[in-house]
Amino acid sequence: MSTAAIVMMVVAMVVLWGGLALAVASLVHHGAVEDRTEGPHRNG
Repeated sequence: MSTAAIVMMVVAMVVLWGGLALAVASLVHHGAVEDRTEGPHRNG
């Protein structure tokens, strides 16, 4: 692989994983995930 291809691949991976991490952090920060960490509620 050429150097340019490797640089573009690394940039793409950083953008994708960074965006995923920011999305998860945003959901956790706004409390959207808080209710799901307790597990399913069962009656009985």
